[in-house]
Amino acid sequence: MPSSSSRPVSHQSSAQNLTIDKLDYKPGGRPLLRPEAEDDRSPSGRPSTSPSYAGSFFEQVAEGVMDKDRSRMKREATRYLSFFWAIVNCLCAGSITAYSLYAPLFQKRLGYSQLQVNGVSITAELAMYLPVPLFGLLCDRYGPGPPSLLAGVFFGLGYILAAFAYRSGPPASVGGEGWPYAVMVLAFIPIGMGTSCMYLSAVTTCAKNFGRGKYKGIALALPIAAFGLSGMWQSQIGSRILFERLPDGSRGPVDVYRFFVFLGCLFLVVGLVGCFALRIVDEEELIDEAVDELERSGLLTESEFFRRAVGERYGTMESDRSLSDEEIDELQRKAAEHQAHVLEERRKKNWLLNAETRYFLADHTMWWLAAGFFLVTGPGEAFINNLGTIIDTLYQPDEVPSSGNPTTAATHVSIVAITSTLARILTGTLTDLLAPTTPLHQHRRGPHSLENSFASLPSQHSNASSDRLQLSRVTFLLTFALLCSLGQILLASGFVQTHAERFWLVSSLVGAGYGATFSLTPIVVSVVWGVENFGTNWGIVATVPALGATVWGLAYSGVYQWAAGSGSPGDGAVDVLCYGTKCYAPTFWAMAASVWVACGLWLWAWRGRDGWVERGILV
Repeated sequence: MPSSSSRPVSHQSSAQNLTIDKLDYKPGGRPLLRPEAEDDRSPSGRPSTSPSYAGSFFEQVAEGVMDKDRSRMKREATRYLSFFWAIVNCLCAGSITAYSLYAPLFQKRLGYSQLQVNGVSITAELAMYLPVPLFGLLCDRYGPGPPSLLAGVFFGLGYILAAFAYRSGPPASVGGEGWPYAVMVLAFIPIGMGTSCMYLSAVTTCAKNFGRGKYKGIALALPIAAFGLSGMWQSQIGSRILFERLPDGSRGPVDVYRFFVFLGCLFLVVGLVGCFALRIVDEEELIDEAVDELERSGLLTESEFFRRAVGERYGTMESDRSLSDEEIDELQRKAAEHQAHVLEERRKKNWLLNAETRYFLADHTMWWLAAGFFLVTGPGEAFINNLGTIIDTLYQPDEVPSSGNPTTAATHVSIVAITSTLARILTGTLTDLLAPTTPLHQHRRGPHSLENSFASLPSQHSNASSDRLQLSRVTFLLTFALLCSLGQILLASGFVQTHAERFWLVSSLVGAGYGATFSLTPIVVSVVWGVENFGTNWGIVATVPALGATVWGLAYSGVYQWAAGSGSPGDGAVDVLCYGTKCYAPTFWAMAASVWVACGLWLWAWRGRDGWVERGILV
């Protein structure tokens, strides 16, 4: 028996000496300190592995941090994968710009008249621009995935139908046995709709995923620039790979049937992949922040819908508290709460987007911006569409150099495409670096909000940003628009008449101004009116180029026909062909004036009464 004395007791063992301290025992003979107690063992006899409270806490903290890191990495991966596929979408979406590659074959192989060939392209342009607000609304309400899939279906149906219509040969109206001309027109309606649908799904994705960041300009400029390049690479595929082989073995024109089948199948796959690849990251957070900001700004004071929605939400919570605690009732309660949450989030989103659309349409500065966009893009579209006939007017038949016309329409189509693309990338990059830093939700400041009051005071927060050069996005917009008008003035003044080698100046200036306008205008829309309803807002503004192209195309055609029919052969008119500056000079003087008016409208929206500067909106 062990001694109960307080002094240490020692005894010898046959193997070793052990010293037993009094702390190893407590009264009653139970050891105070033991390496493995019987009650610390599991039923299997193994030591217990239960973690301590401290260890469990820190493990949970570490797991929480790791979960947040994984979630953040997943969101960023989704964001940049969506950005990459948005570029792919835009590289495919602009296939209609390759129309000039096969348009001559519609005349030679199918017997279409020039008016019929133009009718096909005009139909495609109207189908491309007019439904843009609807497709933008789909992007905002249901995300960019469904519109991308819809675009793939549109392209697939349109190009496959056009391929078989072309393969059928000349229609009966010109003595052939092919399908009617109306079938080709019908085929290009879904092609035009697919163009705007695929473009908007890509641009909306980039605007919402990067619109609140520092590099919103380049994030929008790159897909828009890719859209401008799409016709170039597709033309190269058609002319260098999918071409007809001539009897002597040389390369002939594009094989239109194979080209259309290639485009239809490719775009169907791209649209299908885009349905899964294009995602808006943290959209619920975007909507919640917007609603909270509207509530703080005082713009919700008259919203009966918002008050009713909040009341219904709290009423549901009260009724939930009276439910039973039994398991089946708990599951039903949670299911009901989840369904109510989903419906509430959807209703909140729809309400916000409807409110944003009404606010956008009621803002007078939007109409000035859209009017200026119409007055600049219309002349640009008309110039691009009529490059060939303009170049043909530069020389009288007896003035053409012996080596032939020093330039061609194909050359200047490429120049316009390249300068337009470079201008889009350049303006997107420079505005990110030089434009003022825009606070989130600046466009939702109410007239009596605290933020708006601070905005009118001497800036206390312009510390780091005031140390660098700042240029407004509107400054870039005005500069490039004036460059566009300079190109129109050079052409209207006769600077390139009988000097076709100078025509590259006109093409470069007009191309740069046209491309920069198409890049900067959606950026301004996202900055001034936010990105939550960007698809709808930009879709509304993007309808005006169709009207502008029609108006200025008719104006150019009217002046050309008037000049061709009003002179004598020696005075510049031969049959229906026109030569000399009078064929185009009046139109391009008017186009230059149109651009100047646009600049005035943009200045008024920016610095005029109740303009963006007066509201404290940094553009």
